[in-house]
Amino acid sequence: MSNQRHKRRESFSILLISNTDRSSRQFNVSLPAIRFLLVILLLLCTITGLLIYKVTTNEKKFSELRTQLQAQEELAAQLTAEKETLASENLTLTEEITRLQQEAAPEETEEGTAEEDTAEEEEPTPDTSYPSRYPSTGSGVLSSSYSEEQPYIAITAYTGGTIVAAGDGTVVAVASDDIYHHIIEVEHGNGYKTRYLCHQEASLETEEGAQVQSGDTLLTITADETVLDYQVLNEGAPVDPLSVIDARG
Repeated sequence: MSNQRHKRRESFSILLISNTDRSSRQFNVSLPAIRFLLVILLLLCTITGLLIYKVTTNEKKFSELRTQLQAQEELAAQLTAEKETLASENLTLTEEITRLQQEAAPEETEEGTAEEDTAEEEEPTPDTSYPSRYPSTGSGVLSSSYSEEQPYIAITAYTGGTIVAAGDGTVVAVASDDIYHHIIEVEHGNGYKTRYLCHQEASLETEEGAQVQSGDTLLTITADETVLDYQVLNEGAPVDPLSVIDARG
């Protein structure tokens, strides 16, 4: 019969002794079982460590979030307080502006009324029937003045210029003779009459009986150095035209 070699399994014995009756109990634990228990213990320790690390990390994040939230709440409270302060200041300024406007309104009204009264006194409505306008527009030269021997002024006009009514009125005559190609008389209805005596041919722009206003064209000059004799009559008597032509004429 062949010899059989038996392999001995290594094991550990645990002896438990009671303190009271000195009884004892012995437990045998194999090496694989101890190794298994050690592996389980190691896994438990690892899992516990991971859980502790995760909890600690989450707590730190939660703490940071709580800090940020608290800071934002404080900032929001500060902004709300500043908004209320600005609204109060704006209301105060609005009330102050309204008060100042109410105080200044009567003064401005009085000043405006005074200025309007002054303007009305200084600038009365002009009487456009008064023959105060210069009778020529465009390029023109005063070639001779009024005198007792010559009861009119002579104006030399050039192509493109016009002869205009010196004031509002009615054209009472449109004629010509051996000296003047055009003779136009305008009755202004206030004792004044004006005569426009043109030596050369020109373009006639009005007719007898026409109602004209100050500045309306009577003749258009069609040749250079056209001479116009301009006469003003007051109650039938000739007067110096320059004495009735205002500065704007």
